Amino acid sequence: MKKVDAIVVGGGPAGATAAHELALEGYEVVLLDRAGRTKPCGGAVPPRLLEAFDVPESLLVNRVDTARILAPRGNSVDIPVGDGFVGMVDRGPFDEWLRQRAVSAGVTRLTGTFKSIERSPDGTARIHYTEGSSRHGEERSMEARLVVGADGALSQVARQAIPDSGRGAFVFAYHEIIESPAEASETFGPERCDVYYRSTLSPDFYAWVFPHGDTTSVGTGSSIRGFDMRGAISQLRESTGLADAATIKKEGAPIPLQPLPKWDNGKDVILAGDAAGVVAPSSGEGIFYAMTGGRLAAQAGHEALESGKGKVLARARRRFLRTHGQVFWILGIMQRYWYTTDQRRERFVRICEDRDVQELTFEGYMQKELVKARPLAHARIFFKNIGHLTGLVSA
Repeated sequence: MKKVDAIVVGGGPAGATAAHELALEGYEVVLLDRAGRTKPCGGAVPPRLLEAFDVPESLLVNRVDTARILAPRGNSVDIPVGDGFVGMVDRGPFDEWLRQRAVSAGVTRLTGTFKSIERSPDGTARIHYTEGSSRHGEERSMEARLVVGADGALSQVARQAIPDSGRGAFVFAYHEIIESPAEASETFGPERCDVYYRSTLSPDFYAWVFPHGDTTSVGTGSSIRGFDMRGAISQLRESTGLADAATIKKEGAPIPLQPLPKWDNGKDVILAGDAAGVVAPSSGEGIFYAMTGGRLAAQAGHEALESGKGKVLARARRRFLRTHGQVFWILGIMQRYWYTTDQRRERFVRICEDRDVQELTFEGYMQKELVKARPLAHARIFFKNIGHLTGLVSA
């Protein structure tokens, strides 16, 4: 029975980052990843990600300088990014680059599907998986002192090893990757992200058109069972003049809406990325938070391996929430209130017309934390929100 220091299940941004950083600490690490993974994702990353994780700008396929917010009745607000930009990546090449970097750091990469986690006679975690691209491949086993579950929103590692992991809330996302139009138009900007707040396109989330250079992601999300997302995207493509664009790929997957109450088993298993629920509410942004979660899981894992104390794995969740918890809480409130009816969505778009809101929104996006240096702007936004909430300001 082969035994390694750490097995990372899942090779997306969280898993690849965790594996890479554990290998840099000198551990023997195995990265187990399924072949043919699909993940609908707008692909937006802030410049801070490139700096924080030493990711080359060459992986960007586009730089967006404007976000257009569109209300149910058709009025829209263009929000300039300001001095920065929103980077766009294609998840296929981006994720593969992260996995290859992990291999370059000494990680052993395996293609296979996680099946179960059990215990050896001495209590060591034993991972069972099928080898290769087929779920029906030969079953193999491996033991590890640490297991990182980075296997997505419906993580099998979490379900088998982490208490209360079934308490998460999810949005199901669906997008179609199409060929980008050759020319800009009123309904498509090659350097503009369009976000649609309209119940016919998403009753409780939003729909989007995100340009990636030669390709464009057109998608939507909803937690309501039975909502026709394919029909919504067909409607969106028709209304934006994108119906005749060649469709390259169609993908769908669940996306978590809140961090799980527990990320570890107190012994030798820890979660990261979507498996831990670290996708920003309201916006659905996940790549930066996934990589941050992967780094924190690796740090806590290193501390656990060094000390032999599994309880220190809980530090990863505490550290994440200390930095990003307040942002997630506020975004969650925004989604639960503003995304519920078209009337509220109209008011939400009206709020986005405010210059203070625009500037603080993108400052927060760039810095990945609440902007506290401008109390007067926060006060003005508070009173404007009260006006919209009470109806003193008409939609």
